[in-house]
Amino acid sequence: MGNWRSSTAYRIAFAYSAAVALGVILLGAAIFWAMHAAFTRQLDGIIMGEAQGLVTEYRMEGRTAFLEAIKEREASKSSTNLYYALFRSDGHRIAGNLQTSWPPLGRHDIKFLDVAEGPNDIDEARSFAVDLGSGERLVVAADREWIEQGDETVLTVFGVGLAAAIVIGGIGAVAFGSYLRSRLRSISAGAEAIIAGDLRERMPVGPRGDEFDQVAMTLNRMLDRIEGLLENLRQVSSDIAHDLRTPLTRLRNALERGLSDRDQSATVIEDALNRVDDVLSLFAAILRVAEVESGETRRFFAPVDLSALALELAESYAPAIQDGGRAFTSSIKPNLHVLGDAELISQAAINLIENAQRHTPSGTSIRLTAASSGKFATLEVVDNGPGVPNAELGRITKRFTRLEASRNTSGHGLGLSLADAVAKIHGGKLVLKDAAPGLAATIKLPFVPNPSK
Repeated sequence: MGNWRSSTAYRIAFAYSAAVALGVILLGAAIFWAMHAAFTRQLDGIIMGEAQGLVTEYRMEGRTAFLEAIKEREASKSSTNLYYALFRSDGHRIAGNLQTSWPPLGRHDIKFLDVAEGPNDIDEARSFAVDLGSGERLVVAADREWIEQGDETVLTVFGVGLAAAIVIGGIGAVAFGSYLRSRLRSISAGAEAIIAGDLRERMPVGPRGDEFDQVAMTLNRMLDRIEGLLENLRQVSSDIAHDLRTPLTRLRNALERGLSDRDQSATVIEDALNRVDDVLSLFAAILRVAEVESGETRRFFAPVDLSALALELAESYAPAIQDGGRAFTSSIKPNLHVLGDAELISQAAINLIENAQRHTPSGTSIRLTAASSGKFATLEVVDNGPGVPNAELGRITKRFTRLEASRNTSGHGLGLSLADAVAKIHGGKLVLKDAAPGLAATIKLPFVPNPSK
């Protein structure tokens, strides 16, 4: 069990067991007092009925018959052990075997000398006293031993039940505490392994799907997210170093040439500024992706007319695309509305359009479509260019990922990464698939009704 005093699992288990035991005690006490009251009422009914019967006989048969009736009752073997006494008005007992002092009228607990158990044995009885009308007082009493035996029986049964409840509750508490500790220990062991550096370790999930399994699954999703972020961080660090090495090396070489050739200093400075601008644009793109992924822009979300946004993009980019020797068409469904940041959605769509323009040869057809699909509004850019191998579709949304065919083109490999981040922050997703030929890039965003209606 280990140090159970410091274990919350055992404390909870034993606290529950103690609560059950307390409930049993309260229930037992209620049952005891109810039974005790029932026994007392039953005994009171017996002695009152007996007293009323004797009073009736006294009034109908006379004093002699009344005294004879008391003798007959005392001589008989009664299971209730009734005792009788007749007192004069001066308190002197003149008949009956009940040795007690002058009793008050009504029902009372009295003390009497029980000669059957010993010459000096003082016992308790339940009595009922009634005046006969001639100054004499009749007392009928029953030994409380009958009630005490009933109480003792109830207490014995209750004690055995309480002891069994405590034992069973204790065993259950130990078992329950051990179960809780084992489940928590498995989660703790997984966490310790992760702390030690094994980021692939996950919390064990049982087949029952209980609360512990749900917590474990939530932690595993969190760990998957953390592992993805760390992997992304490693990739970003490596890719930044790789992407910056070439422009910085060229910048250094250009500056060295400027030092050796003073006449070309203006050209060198201009070239250096262009390369610095290229590096700054890279960092600006990285910061933009990080800002989107942080979720800080959610607080600025507002209704966005996706149809109007797509129409504006089509009108803006059609001339430039056509001037580059490519065909451009669009199909935009009206009244498409989403909740989000119009600037971010526009930037994501621009990245898809420029990506299609940059990585396709002259003569390619590019199509921009805005439509609805179930609960989503979609913004899709499709081209019939060389496309992307299916094996690479899941990889190209990562930062700085550039295929071999795109190594000689401009850009830093962040366009699709930003589009993917924008889609996720809006509760949607970026879907890339083979257009056979070409690539179809679709941003799916949750559809909302027209806010103007």
